Amino acid sequence: MAIDRWLLEQHQSGHPSTLRFYTWSPSAISLGYHQRQYPEYWQNLTWQGQKLDLVRRPTGGRAVLHQGDLTYAVITSGLTGNRLQVYEKICEFLIQGWRSLGVELHYGTEGRGYINNPNCFGTATSADLVLPDGAKLVGSAQLRRSGAILQHGSIRLQPDAELFAQVFGAESLTTVQLPQNLSVEKIIADLVIAASDCFNMQIELQPLSPSEWEEILAHQP
Repeated sequence: MAIDRWLLEQHQSGHPSTLRFYTWSPSAISLGYHQRQYPEYWQNLTWQGQKLDLVRRPTGGRAVLHQGDLTYAVITSGLTGNRLQVYEKICEFLIQGWRSLGVELHYGTEGRGYINNPNCFGTATSADLVLPDGAKLVGSAQLRRSGAILQHGSIRLQPDAELFAQVFGAESLTTVQLPQNLSVEKIIADLVIAASDCFNMQIELQPLSPSEWEEILAHQP
């Protein structure tokens, strides 16, 4: 997520818009930028022999468990409208991409009651995407800086129910029913095609250079 923040700064300096996908190793819990209260035991959790990282996002919202998920990030500018309208403009590629994979998504309907829930996936607001049965598939958060926007989110694919319960307590994990034999590579490929269509842009794959990695690591808080 330090890369996401760095890419936002680069975009403000003239770097093209960016679409990024990544997974987590080791697994982690990301806290919303303004989320100050969380259970102390989160600092000592382990998963498959590795300590869970506890990180803070540059964006708001509640805690997200990054295990068995795919994270997306969009860094762009020039989008008009209020925060919710911008969410919908960006999320359109997720809706279209998942539709091509045989999965219909729509926006959540809950209000701001989520603020009292430490678990991002415990509620689904109008900025989130849910399956027809109401299960939340995508939870997103956003940061605006001088007209530039970072929106990133977690796409739940194969979360471990036991670890989820360990992090968030007795709260049950709603099972996400997705088509079988759906690889992460296939999901990313279809979402990239959808983004090219929705944003009317040509995507060029560009890995980070060694000097860019050094700059990102040097700027970590």
